[in-house]
Amino acid sequence: MSPEPAVPSELVSGPDLGGGYLHQLSIDRQGPITTFTHHAQEGGQDAAGPPIAELGVLGFVHPPSPCMFGGPRCWHRRYLLPFSSMSKVRFAYQRHRFVLETMLRQTTGLSPVPFEEAFQELLRKVADPLRAEGVEWYVAGSGSVRLVGGSVAPHDIDLGTTRAGVDRLGELLAEYLIEPVAPTDRADGDLVVGGRAFVGTPKAGARVEWAVPLDPDPSQRWEEFSPTPGVTRTLEVRYRDGPVRVSRPEYALVRAAARGRQDVMDAALSAVRRLGADLELLDALLARSALPPAARVSLRARARG
Repeated sequence: MSPEPAVPSELVSGPDLGGGYLHQLSIDRQGPITTFTHHAQEGGQDAAGPPIAELGVLGFVHPPSPCMFGGPRCWHRRYLLPFSSMSKVRFAYQRHRFVLETMLRQTTGLSPVPFEEAFQELLRKVADPLRAEGVEWYVAGSGSVRLVGGSVAPHDIDLGTTRAGVDRLGELLAEYLIEPVAPTDRADGDLVVGGRAFVGTPKAGARVEWAVPLDPDPSQRWEEFSPTPGVTRTLEVRYRDGPVRVSRPEYALVRAAARGRQDVMDAALSAVRRLGADLELLDALLARSALPPAARVSLRARARG
């Protein structure tokens, strides 16, 4: 996204407290599009701080220049939306700070994620409508490994879907949104359109994320998160009384290996062996990973069992 506008921002909420941080919501109106910015800075004793973790673990970024509200160490999440989306953005902003303490505890492993409860609520809200409307969606990330029987405890629930599915998920999960469905930038620098929700109660729920790239690379085969239907390699599993689609565990395996997540890698490796490795997919993922050549060869050999 472009640097922050030079014109003064208008504060529309805050200062508010949550999760050890001081939160503020501002807008910058530029023609038909408004930049909504969720600012957060450590709140000290006033916010029952210090916080458990920095907000980078939840996708927040530091602005390239000092923030007029939070100074040089302010964290930001920005959304580009029409001004008429104000009420939706403010709702998501308020819910975000209410559940922030729980999300930070889950992300850092201090509290377990109630995966079963949150996933059942997620299915209750989205499964039937998306199936009836023919919208492609599936569970991705470590959640997919969990659903194929892997021994892993996800810190959140990642969903894959199409560009149309991104918007529809936002509608179906409106009461749980912590970030509006919008074009935004993520901590890794990627520009995406997506949303986030905390499905469940503020004390017992799970973060659910879904997004697709704003400028997908058509040369990348079998991306796990693609705006185009039928790109991702998935499989169907039975969950309680019905079918659920999940991305193949090779995705989680390569990602976990690149990030040094031994627990997820071990669970994904076990799942790949049990299901039978999709070597065509695995080779494509390894080729574009950041793993050194020797590590790629080793991981491929282990996946084949």
